[in-house]
Amino acid sequence: MNIRRVPFDHPDAVKLNDEVQAEYHERYGDGGDATVLAPEDFQPPNGVYFIGYDELDRPVATGGWRRQDKNDEGNEDGDAELKRMYVIREMRGLGLARRMLAALEEDARAAGRTRMVLETGTEQPEAISLYTSSGYEPCAKFGYYRSYESSRCYAKAL
Repeated sequence: MNIRRVPFDHPDAVKLNDEVQAEYHERYGDGGDATVLAPEDFQPPNGVYFIGYDELDRPVATGGWRRQDKNDEGNEDGDAELKRMYVIREMRGLGLARRMLAALEEDARAAGRTRMVLETGTEQPEAISLYTSSGYEPCAKFGYYRSYESSRCYAKAL
């Protein structure tokens, strides 16, 4: 997989974001993730957005992080919030999500962020497994879904 930095509103990013939103709707029945995201959230030094391309230059994986500091949604100074981790269905089980996660952690660390945080949900057991097997531990809930029973939040020191 060839990982490239792209704008959050790049056509390939929009395509994969539409796919992940459809999957969220399928799993949760709520129309997708309602967290407000803007292209500038993922522009250095505030964050980054990556797409992974296969050997035929097809977009197959995505992920980004955005800068968060202490706020009224539960973030702490130095946080990098992981967003839109996704691998297309036919490419799952090949280690692409783990590679994307490592690239995002490395980029956030290089940008001076001290903790990677993420929110996922109970209907995404494979995501929870990826994060816990990658050293993430449960943390205080934060973000848009912090009051939802199905929400699960994790953090890892960078």
